[in-house]
Amino acid sequence: MDLSDTPEEEEFRTRLREWLAKALPTLPAEPSPDDWPGRRAYDLGWQRMLHDAGYAGVHWDASPTLRMVFLEETEKAGAPYVGANFVGLLHAGPTIAAEGTAEQRARWLPPILRGEQVWCQGFSEPDAGSDLASLRTRARRDGDTYVVTGSKIWTSHAEVADWCELLVRTDPDAPRHRGITWLAMPMAADGVTVRPLRTLAGSAEFAEVFLDEVRVPVANRVGEENDGWRVTMVTLSFERGTAFVGEVVACRRVLRELARTARGNGRWDDPALRRRLGRLDAEFRALWRLTQWNVSEAEASGGVPGVGGSVFKLRYSHARQELYDTAAEVLGPDALDLDRPWVLDRLSSLSYTIAAGTSQIQRTIVAERILGLPRGR
Repeated sequence: MDLSDTPEEEEFRTRLREWLAKALPTLPAEPSPDDWPGRRAYDLGWQRMLHDAGYAGVHWDASPTLRMVFLEETEKAGAPYVGANFVGLLHAGPTIAAEGTAEQRARWLPPILRGEQVWCQGFSEPDAGSDLASLRTRARRDGDTYVVTGSKIWTSHAEVADWCELLVRTDPDAPRHRGITWLAMPMAADGVTVRPLRTLAGSAEFAEVFLDEVRVPVANRVGEENDGWRVTMVTLSFERGTAFVGEVVACRRVLRELARTARGNGRWDDPALRRRLGRLDAEFRALWRLTQWNVSEAEASGGVPGVGGSVFKLRYSHARQELYDTAAEVLGPDALDLDRPWVLDRLSSLSYTIAAGTSQIQRTIVAERILGLPRGR
């Protein structure tokens, strides 16, 4: 497989680099990490700049390889990440583009691309995390609306979101995977209560969401009733397959910075540390090639990443933890100073073997869907 840039991709890369060089110096000061209303305004402002320059649609209108070039170049240039809008741009938006009706695409995709709306993800529940199909949030059909009652947890940016991609159980008597429906729920609806959660790293980008008789129009259902598990697999394929592209580039940049820091503070003299840095460099190079392979496969199969995303997510989440464990070795005693670079990143890296499907779940997917091993009993 030829993984080098095509002439079209090279032209796009050059044009994007030139635009980034002009646009980034015009950005306002970045808000405090704890100021989520300010963070929302900053992230959506950046999205509007991308939209006005003609780059916002790259997430859905361009080929998967051009999307990867876009994420690679923006990360290399130090551009803002999608931030508070990551669910809309990288999860819900692509799912609606793939599974929504023409009316739904026209309704929800342009505001996401223009930087006007933020989405959050209402999947996990207190008793339905890794075993997502055991979710118990109920949706009762009442004419042209669903009446939703239940709760969600670890809902990213719920406190500043306009919409939620919500999984609900619409048929409690059906087998677990067949009674689930995917809804788009307005966060301003009556009966929605949001309670922020503070993480180990001190941030509050997650929240609990409580739903008390929330009425959601049937027109907000993406896919058929009780077919939400299949739609969810589309969402998760984007989350595991292409949403981490920019983060792989960021990790490779951190690795180079670690090597420079180690040379400066004398820790480079440790041969075990040098071997570890070298192995991580090979690891992230391999992950980058795997990402290229995954998006090439997605392009050949209609734009939706396949189960190869689980291979990537499984290895990437562990490699990221190893990277920041190595950063602690390079920093030495400074690894206990929360104001030092990479310290808070090390704390947040602990969540990556849980977020977007635990490593145990990814191993099961790889075993059953790629290796063809029998299901456990």
